[in-house]
Amino acid sequence: MGPFTLAIDAKKSSLAVSELHDIRSRILFPCSFPQLSQQFKADSSNRKVQNAQLGKKKFFASISTGEEKEFNFLRVLLEGIVAGGTAGVVVETALYPIDTIKTRLQAVRGGGKIVWNGLYSGLAGNLAGVLPASAIFVGVYEPTKQKLLQIFPENLTAVAHLTAGAIGGLAASLVRVPTEVVKQRMQTGQFASAPDAVRMIVSKEGFKGLYAGYRSFLLRDLPFDAIQFCIYEQMRIGYKLAAKRDLNDPENALIGAFAGALTGAITTPLDVIKTRLMVQGPANQYNGIIDCVQTIVREEGPPALLKGIGPRVLWIGIGGSIFFGVLERTKRALAQRRPSPNQHSDSPKQD
Repeated sequence: MGPFTLAIDAKKSSLAVSELHDIRSRILFPCSFPQLSQQFKADSSNRKVQNAQLGKKKFFASISTGEEKEFNFLRVLLEGIVAGGTAGVVVETALYPIDTIKTRLQAVRGGGKIVWNGLYSGLAGNLAGVLPASAIFVGVYEPTKQKLLQIFPENLTAVAHLTAGAIGGLAASLVRVPTEVVKQRMQTGQFASAPDAVRMIVSKEGFKGLYAGYRSFLLRDLPFDAIQFCIYEQMRIGYKLAAKRDLNDPENALIGAFAGALTGAITTPLDVIKTRLMVQGPANQYNGIIDCVQTIVREEGPPALLKGIGPRVLWIGIGGSIFFGVLERTKRALAQRRPSPNQHSDSPKQD
């Protein structure tokens, strides 16, 4: 009887052990191994799709900021206004004499001589217009650029930069054109001060005299702004991807100088036309853009459309270096002053 009893107990114990293993396997693995393998493959493929979609959504943010952040239109607008105004005033003050020489070279007709004194003539009045114009341009450009980069696909970043530059230039033109008219009239010796220039222009030509050459200004500045900022932004993106780090101030300045010089050379003929139309005053030597081009080519030859290209390229190249260097540095300083998210979190309670 003893061995038989032991055999029964052994069978019971083996059954109990097998049932215990079966229960434990069901708890840990509620599905069979083939089902578990299929489920793992499905989860894996779903994660790949989600990561790919997330990567596409974060592409532009990863280029500009390294991480996706909430788009705050008001903050970007205000920071752009401050950074743009600061950069514009610094550039205009530093390079005003070169701009005066360029204007006088373009304004003189035939074999006329250039006056070299009074190279800072009209600077104070010009700064009064440059500050709001630069602030408006960058203030409009930055949020427009960021919004377009969220809308446009990955392969159209250049179009986003071109469009944002043109929109920013169009908004700033409402202040830029009167400022440019007064500045160039003073640079060519027509007026002694900005208030006198504004008063005399309005009295003789009406309010529209402050917007003389407006269409030619847009013809020059909209392509200029769009091309310059597009070249600058695209070169920065390429450099950051190659270097795998953020750019420092000298690198931003170097890229800005190249973008400015190249764009300045390309748009020199448009600048000559704009200058001639703005400084002609009530004499109306030219009847619009087409007549201006035809007259210049007929009387002075096609090379006259490139007058002042040397000072212009030098001025805009150096100006691009200073402008973009100061712009990026100011934007970075403003970004560092933003309140961090941790400051808004609840502080630990004290007993």
